[in-house]
Amino acid sequence: MTVFEELQKRGLLAQLTDEEEIKKLINNGKATFYIGFDPTADSLHVGHFMALCLMKRLQMAGNKPIALIGGGTAMIGDPSGRTDMRSMMTKETIEHNCECFKKQMSRFIDFSDGKALMVNNADWLMDLNYIEFIRDIGAHFSVNRMLSAECYKQRMEKGLSFLEFNYMIMQSYDFLSLFERYGCNMQFGGDDQWSNMLGGTELIRRKLGKDAYAMTITLLLNSEGKKMGKTQKGAVWLDPNKTSPFEFYQYWRNVADADVLKCLRMLTFLPLGQIEEMDKWEGSELNKAKEILAFELTKLVHGEEEATKAQESARALFSGGNAADMPTAQLEETDFEDGKMDILAVLVKSGLTASRSEARRAVEQGGVVVSDEKVTDIKATFDMAAFEGDGIVVRRGKKNFRRVVMK
Repeated sequence: MTVFEELQKRGLLAQLTDEEEIKKLINNGKATFYIGFDPTADSLHVGHFMALCLMKRLQMAGNKPIALIGGGTAMIGDPSGRTDMRSMMTKETIEHNCECFKKQMSRFIDFSDGKALMVNNADWLMDLNYIEFIRDIGAHFSVNRMLSAECYKQRMEKGLSFLEFNYMIMQSYDFLSLFERYGCNMQFGGDDQWSNMLGGTELIRRKLGKDAYAMTITLLLNSEGKKMGKTQKGAVWLDPNKTSPFEFYQYWRNVADADVLKCLRMLTFLPLGQIEEMDKWEGSELNKAKEILAFELTKLVHGEEEATKAQESARALFSGGNAADMPTAQLEETDFEDGKMDILAVLVKSGLTASRSEARRAVEQGGVVVSDEKVTDIKATFDMAAFEGDGIVVRRGKKNFRRVVMK
């Protein structure tokens, strides 16, 4: 099976501009490709996971990845998929986020000996002369055509700022700059980026001529990949200080039955034959597939030792054992009244609910379990002694756990 065929079988490719040339480059390890990451936070999240895994997969086949950090475009903000304008970030915040991205990407991509590049588009965007830029680059873009792009249509109803309107031109200019500086001949991105990426291909051809070699590819289900990174409590981060390895493992352990095989194909490096065998699994066997998915992805992000600890803790939790690696909340004596704490306070102090009213609903709906016993009485109380030593395990729903102990 060729590299290109494997990408197709894993369900990664959606649209592309020149299939035969792309096949030739990828299969022969001759592609120099880039994927952009706007540093809107100080950690990558699982919505970036598909792109990182694709970069790793193509690098293993001899192709050269360029991780483009959007230090310049982040000063504007991408309107794609947005109904409102992104918050403006300071230059210092953007630089800090870029450094965090570099550290995390190095777990996926080998940057040694020129095997991959990490560049920041602030290097060419921040010093542009506005008049020269719009004369040189702006002349190649049709406003009518830009306004027909899906990324702008979504923003037109609420008002599209001129600042955001420039984003497509900036992203297109990125591809031109990477093409001229590093010989980048291919770009990847999510299906919501298709219009922006076509703008880059068109800019290269208009400015440098038809012989200039440039192609674009989008990733199937990348928009779904972004949804993967969202939970009721926010994003699932790759930074262990934001999302612990145990929480990361649990997130993937609890994916929907309908998604587990899709995730195994798209995100893990297990052989397709092994995954196809799992296609026959049903019922409780799907839980085994979810364990495999959770372990493989936790190992990829946090290393095998952390993945093993997370798996053992998860199994201990479900078997009623001691899940030592579980996220922990600490209590102080001042949190108690007369040496006791009610269940609503336990839920709030542990971070499993944001308020007592939310805690009350969780108890009344039968979704709270303490040390394997369901709690249905909102007036239930616990002595301070119960939280000493190993403490108690509190669960809200099927996915949210905390070990609650005395500090």
